[in-house]
Parts: sequence; C-alpha cells; structure tokens
Amino acid sequence: MRRLTFDRVLSVSLIAPSILAVAVFVYGLIAWTGFVSTTKWNSLSPDYSSAGLDNFVAIFNYPRFQLDLRNTVVFTLVFVAVSLAIGLFLANLLDRKIRGEGVFRSIFLFPMAISFIVTGVVWKWLLTPSSGVNLLVGLDPAQNKWLTDPSVLHIPTGTILNDIGLGFLATNQWGVPIALLSIVIAAVWQMSGFVMALYLAGLRGIPDELREAARVDGASEARIFRHVVLPLLTPVTVTAVIILGHISLKIYDLTVAMSPTGLGFATDFPATYMWQTAFFANQFARGAAVAVVMLVLIATLIVPYLIWNRRQEVDR
Repeated sequence: MRRLTFDRVLSVSLIAPSILAVAVFVYGLIAWTGFVSTTKWNSLSPDYSSAGLDNFVAIFNYPRFQLDLRNTVVFTLVFVAVSLAIGLFLANLLDRKIRGEGVFRSIFLFPMAISFIVTGVVWKWLLTPSSGVNLLVGLDPAQNKWLTDPSVLHIPTGTILNDIGLGFLATNQWGVPIALLSIVIAAVWQMSGFVMALYLAGLRGIPDELREAARVDGASEARIFRHVVLPLLTPVTVTAVIILGHISLKIYDLTVAMSPTGLGFATDFPATYMWQTAFFANQFARGAAVAVVMLVLIATLIVPYLIWNRRQEVDR
C-alpha cells in the first residue's frame, strides 16, 4: 500500500511541472488574450474597461481583415488539395518498390528538414520576376510577374454572402490573388513530402490479400485503387487535412519571408494583421481579437477531428 502511494506521488510530482507550465503559458495566456480582446486597450497605456464585442465588429468591418479571410480560405483550399494530390501520387510511385526508393524518399522528405523562413527566402528569389525562374528559363519578367502580381481572379460572391447572412464580407469581391499562388507553390513544395510519408505508411499497412482478392474478382487496378485503397486511406487523409489545415490557418513565417510590400494585401493573412495591429499600431485589444478569431478557426478544424478520433478508438 505504501509502495503504491509512493509511486502515485512520484508520478504526480514528475508531471506536475509540465501541467503547471501548460496551464499558465498555454491556457492561461489564451484566457488573457480573450479578456484583452473585450477591453479598450488600443494604445500604449493599458485600459481594461470593457468594450464588449466592439473590437470584433471593428475587425470584421475592416477591408484588410476581409481580404485576410479571403486569402486564408483560398490558401487553405489550394494548399491542402494540391499537397494531398502530390503526396498521394508520390506515395503510389514509391509503393511500387522502385529501385532507389530510399534515395527518392529522402529527397521528397528533405524540404521538411528546413524551416518556412528558409523556404520563403529561396522561393522568393526563384519567383522574383527579374531573377530566378524567369532568368533560368528565359521568360519575360513583364509578362510573368509571379510573386509581385497583385491582380485577383475575381469570383462574384456578393449575392451568396448576403443570402447566408455574411453580407459584411461582400465589400471585397472574393477571388484568387495571383501573388498568393506563389506562396502556395512554396508551401506545397515543403509539405507534400510529409503527406507522401503519411500516405506511404498507409499504403504499406494495407494487406496484399485484399488487393489479390479484388484482382481474382476481376477488378482493374483503377477500380481496386478507387474502391479498396482509397477508403482504407481515409484516416490518413483526415489526419493530413487536419495537419495541413492547421498550418495554413496560422501561416506567418512563410509569407513574411516571401511577400514584398505594396501588393494591396494580396498575400496578407490574419497572423500578419494581428502582429502589425498589436505591436506596430499598439492596438492590443484589436490584435487580441484577431488572435481569438484565429483560435476559433483552428478549433473549428481540430475539435471535430479529436471527437472523430476518440470515437474511432472507442469503436476499436
């Protein structure tokens, strides 16, 4: 009995510092940020008087934040979709046990070994009109502006936004900024190898007997992949979507390293707006409000996944 009590006290003592640190520096600071977002602290001097939801109303009515939301949606959709497609394609190639698989696997995973800052610096050079790709291939810098092209391929969504009660976002036509696609290319280059590793592990975990049984029944390789392999890869796909979506919703370092100034916020994101609002403009309450919105967006993605994952474990 004494031994059991001692072991329990020792276990609690070992994990107590970590629990305390997480409680203070994660959940405590989240709570503090939420509190600041409801105050009038929009100057260097702290002002903790209540402002209700005024800061949230202000940022959602601000055109720059509306553009940031557009950029987040566009970046997330394109980045996740392309990364999944390339990752699955590469994983299928490697799953065929080609010669030199280890070398190719290392090459595809190499971008994961560097930070987004390094990736941004390299791709900024590659996509600068006067150098990089244009210089190597001989393209006209005036016609291929890449990262410095602020033009937007517009999508008329004003009527749709009004119909679903989001008319406050309709002041800016939603679309795909061309400069933003350059950042998508850099992000896909860095993360597609990671997705490849996830899918390759999933493919190697599928028993060969299932594919052989489908072949005996006369199924083609395309039908086997569609009706046998893809359904079994669903957990891997969900995991990859959650990880990539989480990265895209809080992207900051890549855009800071790549984005030139004067693009009309074509490559701006909520994290960039939050940093500049809080620490450059000293509007701490509005910066905190942006941070809370980002937290809600990420939680909207993560919490359903945690619930789904928990149910999967219970079913097992």
